[in-house]
Amino acid sequence: MVPDKEDGARPRRPAHTDPPTGRAGPGRTRREVGETRRPPQRRVSAPQAMRYAAQQLTELLGRTPESVSALKPIEDGWQADVEVVELERVPETTSVIASYRVTLDKEGELMAYERIRRYTRGQIDRST
Repeated sequence: MVPDKEDGARPRRPAHTDPPTGRAGPGRTRREVGETRRPPQRRVSAPQAMRYAAQQLTELLGRTPESVSALKPIEDGWQADVEVVELERVPETTSVIASYRVTLDKEGELMAYERIRRYTRGQIDRST
């Protein structure tokens, strides 16, 4: 039984037809089917990268970052260190802060993150 279009079912495409233009089928390259590469995107600016790192980490952790303590360009985008309060305590100097390393692509999309350090707010780094 063949479903009617009124059923909401889509008609099947015969298996022997070529894939639609723009998609590479088995043994075909993108160039052969006319698909072009997306033009290389410009790297987002440093202020944008800082905002994107904080915003996307907020979505993942559910906590608002305190600050972006470091930002540097890398080959494929940006790397940022973002400080987040993980445990609020009284007095505030005893609150637990975590530093997360966030990797963004050139367009500012989060590619990876990891917690690299935990410390109390009142802790000072020692000089070496």
